[in-house]
Amino acid sequence: MAMNDPQIWTLIGVFGAVMIGVVTVMTTQFSRVIRAEIGRLDGTLSGNIGRLDGTLSGKIEALDGTLSGKIEALDHRFTGQIDALDHRLTGQIDALDHRLTGQIDALDHRLTGQIDALDHRLTGQIEGVEGRLSSRIDALDSTLNGRIDTLDKEVADIATRFFGAA
Repeated sequence: MAMNDPQIWTLIGVFGAVMIGVVTVMTTQFSRVIRAEIGRLDGTLSGNIGRLDGTLSGKIEALDGTLSGKIEALDHRFTGQIDALDHRLTGQIDALDHRLTGQIDALDHRLTGQIDALDHRLTGQIEGVEGRLSSRIDALDSTLNGRIDTLDKEVADIATRFFGAA
């Protein structure tokens, strides 16, 4: 069968339209399949993530409970040991304080007694030295007064001899 130009162009147009329609239908179907698969994967992944979240949350809570219990036990044990050590050290410090206070008081009394005795002894010695010095000074004063009086008389006698009777 022989065809002319308009028939060939019509067949080419129909063939092109059919091809475009087929490509459109195939693209639409392919997009739907891809969306359905993505939705299925999204649901599967969401389920798996939710299951893992639940499992991990349970394990973390169990671990948290275990660790909290152990930490509280350690806290109580250390608190008890620290309190016992505090009481023991407080007792030893108090005993040491009382012992040192007693020794310091005894030393203070002993030194006070020695200082008082030394003060009395030195006061007695100073008073003895003052008495002796006062006696010597008085004796020297008397001697010097006597000599000055004698000198005074001698100077007056010499003046009378040289200058005559006044």
